[in-house]
Amino acid sequence: MVHALEHLVVRHTHRLPSPTGPAGDGAAAVRRFDAALMTAGFKLSGELIERLSGCAEPTVVDTAVQTLATVRELVGDHVRHNVYFVDFPANVPDTLDFWMACVIEALDDDDARSETLDQLRAGFLDLLTLPSYGRYRHTYEEMLSVHDELIAAAGDRLTVLHLGSDVDSEVTGLYLALAGSTTPLGEEHLRDLAVLAEHCADGPQPETITVRENRAVVNRARLRAGAAPLLDTVTDVLRLACALAEGDVTLREPTRFRALSRPYRRALLSGLDAVVAASPAKLADVSAHAEAWKRLGERLHPHEYPHRPHAAEVFAVARGERKAPSLDSRVEELLGRGDVTGAAELLASAAPGRLFRALDRLLRGAAEGKERDAVLAAAERAAPEVSGRVVLAVREHVQNRADESRERRVFVNREGKAWVTADTRPPLADAVRERLIEVLDAETRRRLPDPGHLLIDPEVLDVALPLSGRAASAGLGVLPRGSVSPVEGELLRFFTYWREAGRTTDHDLSAIVLDENYATVTWLSYTALTDVEGSHSGDITAAPDGASEFIDLRLGAVRGTFVVPQVHVYSGEGFDEAAECFFGFMLRESAQRGRPFEPRTVRMKSDLRGPGRVALPLAFRRDDEGRWHAHWLHLYLRGTPSANRVEEHRVSIAVLLRGLIGRTPLTVRHLVALMEESGVPTTLWDGRTLPDAPVTYIGLERPDGLAPGSRVLTPENLRDLLPA
Repeated sequence: MVHALEHLVVRHTHRLPSPTGPAGDGAAAVRRFDAALMTAGFKLSGELIERLSGCAEPTVVDTAVQTLATVRELVGDHVRHNVYFVDFPANVPDTLDFWMACVIEALDDDDARSETLDQLRAGFLDLLTLPSYGRYRHTYEEMLSVHDELIAAAGDRLTVLHLGSDVDSEVTGLYLALAGSTTPLGEEHLRDLAVLAEHCADGPQPETITVRENRAVVNRARLRAGAAPLLDTVTDVLRLACALAEGDVTLREPTRFRALSRPYRRALLSGLDAVVAASPAKLADVSAHAEAWKRLGERLHPHEYPHRPHAAEVFAVARGERKAPSLDSRVEELLGRGDVTGAAELLASAAPGRLFRALDRLLRGAAEGKERDAVLAAAERAAPEVSGRVVLAVREHVQNRADESRERRVFVNREGKAWVTADTRPPLADAVRERLIEVLDAETRRRLPDPGHLLIDPEVLDVALPLSGRAASAGLGVLPRGSVSPVEGELLRFFTYWREAGRTTDHDLSAIVLDENYATVTWLSYTALTDVEGSHSGDITAAPDGASEFIDLRLGAVRGTFVVPQVHVYSGEGFDEAAECFFGFMLRESAQRGRPFEPRTVRMKSDLRGPGRVALPLAFRRDDEGRWHAHWLHLYLRGTPSANRVEEHRVSIAVLLRGLIGRTPLTVRHLVALMEESGVPTTLWDGRTLPDAPVTYIGLERPDGLAPGSRVLTPENLRDLLPA
């Protein structure tokens, strides 16, 4: 169990818990450990080397084995990445020449000849029926033998692992950080929180748990440990019931409730009864999930607990036997009567966060003058009661509502599913926007703590604020949706890996090149293996033991402005069904050579776990000065049930990209500017010199050598920068 928890600590914090064990001379083993880490693009900090060197060699070896397994999985090096064309990226054939060679081989094959001739006579050809198509023609070892060793370069990634405190303190700290997060966690982080909560149920707890999904996961652990759950709404009880049934605590998907033990039933009904008794108005929340409440009632048997009458009222509302108008229905009634001011006042008093989310609609519906001023005044009064995350989200929304030329509106749901529609909303008046921005910035500035001396890595300034953990996938070097980061290197190589869970599955890696007007220049895929820009490693059509595809691009040869890599589900299991599925990119110089997959050249690796059949992890854009930047998307398109190809989706991808690139996200730069306005001393780090005194460091990676007592904020914990 300890090793599993240490794995979580390393993955989330890039810290190794301080090893325990007998003292000894472990220096030689530490050197071997560090050398092995460097092959995967990691390195031990000086402090960690010193600590491990004083441990006995068996302790160092045990730590090394566990840590290497963790970091190799983090970077995607825990699997074997083979390629169809053995010496890729060299000698990739022309697409038609390759297909013709496959046909010739099929005609020479006694088993395949007849079917191939029948297809040719009928005027079509199914590539999947050709014996030599879509299947590896060599072993992984044979592929390695034809590739030179990677030549190390100064630009190779080197992620430093730092020394942590003892394992119990590190685990508790990680638990408190995840449970107390002010932003919703992604799916993987929520699963990690569940593991940590079971271990930490009897230990220190966060002062507040504001994210309801986090609270449900923690409540399940508390209930199993015999502690009372933390409940203050009826929906908290419903989420807890979903957690106990291993269902969806976000309530997006229906949960199949199972039979519950009597102690669990008592705890749920007792909590429900107490919530409603304390505030009968909370019955208004029941109708939003009436069907789920009905199904839960069949498992809780509230009629067996007559001494819990308030709990019974919840199920009466769900069945329609008792009226409890929801807040939304009351607001809609007021708006239907044209009483915008009344709707704003109701939301301000009952649900300030909902008022902020409805501000755009209320301001558009309000008449100029007193009514509009009343809405703005209600927002100003309610601002101190709204979560910092919502304040920042509205600030981002408002700054993007000035452009009258915007014709398209991009929607992205919490699962990353994206779609585009016409934007028929009139822009907000400049005076309204300016007043709102002033109110929102003042409220954010008021909440920001004094960080002391700020030391800023300039490359972090354009990282989008993580207003939701769902705006990024789990992995290495992953930034939130909307972030922009520089890309430096001659060769850009994309990779994807997938492994089937039960059905034959074909995922296809593609990349489309667009010009400055978002028109198609070319693409690379299994239907276009080579072009001026680069080459594709070849199509693999099944992955019972895992399969990989690559695209190699020479950035200097790209004839367009944008490069958009994408992964298509051609057949079989989707991204959220496959046993494993991830995407990433590498950067290297042409002289480095090396294998198709070299872990220390990996700049980003992220899991693919979305609802659509087309994944768009990020896009690359060349600016007017010829420099390339990555724009982080983390999006999924619905696609079609099968046979998804870049050719069919290139228009919709171009429309989506145009809408997203035109949007201005709220970034770290915004919060740093607000802190500077409040008088916080700020230094842009030159990448070399570190202050002797403690600082608050904000950057893409923690540098080695920060003064003790320094606070470090990197993408792994950037959510901690957001004011509560």
